[in-house]
Amino acid sequence: MDKINVVAAVIKRDGKYLCVQRCRSHEAYNSERWEFPGGKVEEGECDYQTLLREIKEEMYWDIYVGRKLGTVVHDYPDFTISLTAYLCKPGDGDFTLLEHLDARWLTLEEMPSLNWADADRKLVEMLKEL
Repeated sequence: MDKINVVAAVIKRDGKYLCVQRCRSHEAYNSERWEFPGGKVEEGECDYQTLLREIKEEMYWDIYVGRKLGTVVHDYPDFTISLTAYLCKPGDGDFTLLEHLDARWLTLEEMPSLNWADADRKLVEMLKEL
């Protein structure tokens, strides 16, 4: 089974975190589920570079990448994901959703109301412990 390294931007503003909804996909287990923005680490990239690139590509937005929050590993039916989260701050201006259906700013207490992708659900639980 393939292992994919992915990074997530846990973007915090005014006590709330940015949550984004994935588009429909052929993978029912992730289709239209919620996640923290980010993406796959490409060969030759560090996590920091990946986050800046992915947020720019998916949201046409600049962020400030802060400290590493932790890593979760999850086995999906056809691959294993190693998902590393970083605490981030939003840059100037607002984002534009280019690859997601929706976005919400939520508190930690509000997050369980969303239908999260399984790996991201583990990140939500990890955030509650920090």
